[in-house]
Amino acid sequence: MDDKFLFGVVLGMLGGAVLVTNSVKARQAVKSGQEQVIDKMNELKKQNKKPVKSE
Repeated sequence: MDDKFLFGVVLGMLGGAVLVTNSVKARQAVKSGQEQVIDKMNELKKQNKKPVKSE
């Protein structure tokens, strides 16, 4: 990969981390997103546990 691309990715990750640690709104958005993903995963797990009726 191109060194400039990798540098940009790392810089973006660091910038995002600094933004989230210093911003209450951004922190809440990240937490809300995490909760949505966890809820969806739990919902999918429950669907997989239900027995399939064969006709």
